[in-house]
Order: sequence, then C-alpha cells, then structure tokens
Amino acid sequence: MSSDVTIVLGGQAGQGIQTIEFILARVLKRSGYHVFSTKEYMSRIRGGLNTITLRVADRPVAALTSHIDILLPLDPGVPEHVGERMTADTVIVGDAGVLLAERGFLEVPLSSIAKEAGGKIYESTAAVGLLAGILQGDPAIMRDYLREYFKGKKPEVVDHNCIAADLGYEAGRKLHEGGSLSWSIARDRQAANRILVSGAEAVGMGAVAGGCNFVSSYPMSPSTAVLTFLASHDETFGIVAEQAEDEIAAVNMAVAAWYAGARAMATTSGGGFALMEEGISLAGVLETPLVIHLAQRPGPGTGLPTRTEQGDLELALYAGHGEFPRVIYAPGTIEEAFSLTARAFNVAARCQVPVFVLTDQYTMDTYYDLAGFDLDAVTVEKHLVETKPGYQRYRLTENGASPRGVPGYGSGLIAADSDEHDEDGHITESMAVRRAMVDKRLAKAGLIMEDPVPPVLTGPEDFKVLLAGWGSTCQAIREGLERSGRTDTAHLHFPQVYPLPHQALGYLEQAEKLIVIENNATAQFGRILTLHGGREPDGAVLKYDGLPFTVEELADAIREID
Repeated sequence: MSSDVTIVLGGQAGQGIQTIEFILARVLKRSGYHVFSTKEYMSRIRGGLNTITLRVADRPVAALTSHIDILLPLDPGVPEHVGERMTADTVIVGDAGVLLAERGFLEVPLSSIAKEAGGKIYESTAAVGLLAGILQGDPAIMRDYLREYFKGKKPEVVDHNCIAADLGYEAGRKLHEGGSLSWSIARDRQAANRILVSGAEAVGMGAVAGGCNFVSSYPMSPSTAVLTFLASHDETFGIVAEQAEDEIAAVNMAVAAWYAGARAMATTSGGGFALMEEGISLAGVLETPLVIHLAQRPGPGTGLPTRTEQGDLELALYAGHGEFPRVIYAPGTIEEAFSLTARAFNVAARCQVPVFVLTDQYTMDTYYDLAGFDLDAVTVEKHLVETKPGYQRYRLTENGASPRGVPGYGSGLIAADSDEHDEDGHITESMAVRRAMVDKRLAKAGLIMEDPVPPVLTGPEDFKVLLAGWGSTCQAIREGLERSGRTDTAHLHFPQVYPLPHQALGYLEQAEKLIVIENNATAQFGRILTLHGGREPDGAVLKYDGLPFTVEELADAIREID
C-alpha cells in the first residue's frame, strides 16, 4: 500500500497533456484520492517539451516532489528532459512507437487503442483511462465525468471518448493486477467533496469576495489567467473586465475606477509592472486605493516568460517615484491567495494606499484539493463618506487617511491633483503644506500596522534554527522540514512581507541561526529582514533556474544546515 504516487506527463505543446491532467485529476479526486498538480512549459504554442506533475495521495498534498514514480511520455524527448528526476524505480509506460529507443518500459499501445476507439484524436482519453486503471480509480466515475466534460460534443464523439477511456483503463488494470505496477492508495471519502482550485482562480475568487467590480490588464504570462477568469464571470459578479492597449493604460484605468467609486484591480507580470510604476506613484499622491496583482516570472527583460521566480519583491517595494506607503502580500497557499486578495481591497480602501498581491508562475499554474474558503471571514469594507459643502478630500488627520468621498455621492465637490496639493486638492507650492502632506501620507504606515497579517510558525516553538520564507515556497518548506527529521528547526512563513509584521520580531530574536529560503538569486526578503526586522540572515537557500523548489531538495538543504 503506497500513500503517495507522483505521475509526470510529458509531450510537446498541442499533444494534449493538459487535457489528460485536467480530466485525470478530477476523476481521481471524485474516486476518493487527494491530488496536486503543477506544470512547467516552454514559451511556444506548438512544439517544445512540457511536463505536468500530478501527485496522488491518501491525504492532502500541496507541494512539488522531484522524484517520478510513473512517467507517461508522448514524445521521445521527454525521458531525457526529465532525466534528473528519474530514479531506478521510475516506471515508464507508453507506446513503443514513442519509447522504442528508451530503457526498460511497459508498453501500452495507446495509438492502437485510440484507433480502435475511433481515431488518433482519442489518444489523450485513452491515456486518462490507462492511468486511472493503474491507480484503481472508479471506472463508473470516469465515464460519468467524460460525459460531463464532452457534453457539448456530438453523441458519437462522447461515446468514442468513453470507449477509449475504457480500453485504456483495462490496459492499466491489467498492469496493476499483473504485478507490473503495484501501487495501491487508500481512499478518503472526504476527498470527493473537496474542491480543486488553481492559484489563478483563487486570486480571481478572492477579488470577487473583496468586492472587485473592475479589472484591467494587458495580457502577460503568467498573470493572464486571472484576467480571463474574471472576464469569464463578469456577468455573474457584475465585473467590468477591460483588456487595455498596454499596461500604462491598465493601471491608470484602475486608478480612475477607484476615484469614481469602483473597487478595481490591475493584474500583470514583470515587464508590464515596470510600465505601471508612474501610475502607482499617481495613486500614491492622489491617495487613491489601488490593488495590483503581480504574478512574477524570471527577468530581466523578457527572461523566461513561462517559468517561475520570486525576483520582483524589491521592484514592488520601491516601485513609483517619491515616498508613500504601500502593502505587499505574498500568498503561500491557495487558501491565502483567496483570503489575501480579498483583504487587499479592504486595506486599500481603509488606508488609501497601493496594495500588491505577489504571486508567481508556480502559484498561478498549481492546484490541489481543499475543503473550501472561509467566506464568513470575508467582508467588503467601503470606507466612503457622503460629501458635504466645503468637503476637503485631503483634510489633515492624525492617522493620515482623510475621509474619502467619490464624485456624485453627496453635495460636496471633489478636487484631486497629481501635483502637490492642499487640503482642498488645489495645487500648491507652499513648503509648509508640502511638509504637512508628506507627513500625512507617511502617517498611514501606522494605520496599516494596526492590523497586519502575522507570520505563521510551523515546527517546535523552542526552535534554534529558523527558516524564513515568503510566497510560494511555503508548502515545499513545510513538507521539506517534516521530511528532514530535524527537531531543532522551525519554519516562519510571511504572508505579509511589507510592512514587516511586528509579531515576527520575537521569532527573529529567538533564532540562533536564521536561514532565508527564496526563489531568487540575491535573497531579497533577507534584506527586508535586515532593514526592517533588525536581524541579518545567517545563510540562504536560493534557487533561480526558473523552476520552483521541490520537497526533496529542501529536505536535503535543511538537513545540511549546521
């Protein structure tokens, strides 16, 4: 009895590996297994070599493993592409036409099965059946889901897909029962009732829960999935989704939408965010709320546009000319991608500052099953006032946040200007007013810190070694620490990376050794800990080849810490 099996699907773009993964994951979950999936792919529409990793387990799993139990290649170049992940125990299954020159493999004539079912187009569905048979998924559930998935097709197409899946399932069942593949995973009845949500969907759902009714973007991988998700639900949730002509227009649209009373988000990546910097500074001086979702990818320049990295933390931290406060959230779980995005809208509205939600390609393209989101914890806080005659948009206040009105709500007039301005919003060059306005804007830092998101400690409270991480490294660090067997080490995950939560200071002081773990080359978060936490890290575990951390490599790195 195995508790955890890792499957890797590989092939060229356009060969259907995403279809296999999408259907298989849902069939296995409905059959009572827990699933996790993520992908790595090249920047091309056709060709190249792409892979999908699917973990199937008897318990919830949420991190990438490097080893491969079952490899299903649809292209002869796949085994070499993933060669570093293969072990002597890796089992390769597939068509001899693909694997003819490969080391030992279990032949399953998928192309012949597809032809028997009605044509080569059904090869992907046959592969679904094969893997479902190997892992003993429920064949009735498989057929029901296929009919649901292909319900828009002609009846004969649906039937052919079911036949291909059944034939593939029988081939997989024979491999399992014949002893060639002996994996058997215990089922969990609760798994079938859980939901499968990707990081991109979670950000989109969080925006909806936070009251978002306007999203603007110029499509850019890997953030585009958030735009398309919200656009596909625009009528259901009353969202205006605007694909702008460029990122400059996108951020200015979001600023203008907030000014008019909407709750807006701009979503972008790397180079697109760089173009938004002037608009971010505009929001800073206008004291207009703004939510920006930044899905990181490797730079500089175009870099690796479809890979992952945590290289834009300092870009978000220092974006925009001049001095003004901001908040940066970095979800480490899909649950946090939902809750922090929803929270971003309330914090932006309450503090009248830009709020950034930092994700990355790994977060966007990863999903796993979860119980659901805590909707009772989500509220929509508008923080608007009805204006009266003599209303001052920039009235000086102790906490820096002036009563915020919007045009048309009340009888008062609203003046806003990107030049320095007085309390009425009129341009000024008075040095005394300038100092007062700078102090007013910077005072919001205290307002922000009245309700920070605290870091999350995993491991012993009497730790000596502290692993500090942020964003998408969270789940891999947690499982890596568990596998390492260390009892003197804990993990501190930061969902809010700036301003640094005051709750972190005690943990940082307690650590005899502080190690930062980041998906970048220069330990950017380590510098934040030094500057704002008063504790310089003693070491760093860094990765910057475009791929996320795996559980095994972090377990090894944690064991090696002196």
